Amino acid sequence: MSSQLGENHRNTLRQISERPTSSNVQWHDVLSLLRAVGEVTVEHNSKVKVTVGTETIIVSPPREKTVDEDLLIKLRRLLHAADYTPVRN
Repeated sequence: MSSQLGENHRNTLRQISERPTSSNVQWHDVLSLLRAVGEVTVEHNSKVKVTVGTETIIVSPPREKTVDEDLLIKLRRLLHAADYTPVRN
């Protein structure tokens, strides 16, 4: 499925999937990827509800521009469960 994504989305997916976890993944890039692969709703309490495939998570947006390790792990699990993994060259 990830082969259908644009280059920027594939790069963000690769960053989310990296181990050890990258410390430079931008929140706006993550939101763009999530909107491309699923449904994103900002709720009244500023939480973000994300549905990809049959999986749904609710997360708090980071206070900084970058995403912390805990959120990256949650996103990695969500994306991998929906069969979104980086394309290997």
